[in-house]
Amino acid sequence: MPTEHLFVDGALAAANMAQRIAALLADAIAARGVATIALSGGRSPKPVLEALSQVALDWDKVIVTLVDERWVAPDHADSNERLIRENLLRGKAAAARFVPMKNDAADAYAGQAECEATFAALPWPLDIILLGMGEDGHTASLFPEAGELAEGLSTQAHVLAVTPPAAPHQRMSLSAAAILASRHIFLQIGGAAKKAVYDRALAGGPVEELPIRVALCQHGVSVEVWISQ
Repeated sequence: MPTEHLFVDGALAAANMAQRIAALLADAIAARGVATIALSGGRSPKPVLEALSQVALDWDKVIVTLVDERWVAPDHADSNERLIRENLLRGKAAAARFVPMKNDAADAYAGQAECEATFAALPWPLDIILLGMGEDGHTASLFPEAGELAEGLSTQAHVLAVTPPAAPHQRMSLSAAAILASRHIFLQIGGAAKKAVYDRALAGGPVEELPIRVALCQHGVSVEVWISQ
């Protein structure tokens, strides 16, 4: 079972999560000389990133990358890279090394091989993977009913190109294998609707129905969940 951290509001949850992430990054630097973290986009991680950016850490020894990315320009409003650069890679954290998913290929499928080579060169296992979850149970860009879901759950590659069944933009996503090639998995849950999906996922069932079960229903990697109302 995941370790759950319960909070009455998202701001408190974000501050607590940032402290926990910073401690693990510091431990990784002390143990191995480098720390790695893959981050999700969306609204939920923003206060976590803002808090982390002000933490005193050897940021020049931290590698920051993404759990998934929309295949849009880095300055596009929907770009996760833009979110990370604007909210984390500033202040003390500006010294971190950022490894993007988006490259210059015309689409995500054409860019997959280059992205795979980039990610294969990272020091695995990653120390922290911060996941989000949609109300459909997707995590990263592993969407229920996506044409690439079976590949995403079975491939040993680190990344794959995905076309979401409903959401806009092609994506590049970590595979299930890459998510599980980590030392710590974190998940943010906010609001009653997502908490209900989380509870369903924990109860067990097909990963294809609720892909977040990739992380929740396994025993090889520690999982911590921050839950706010």
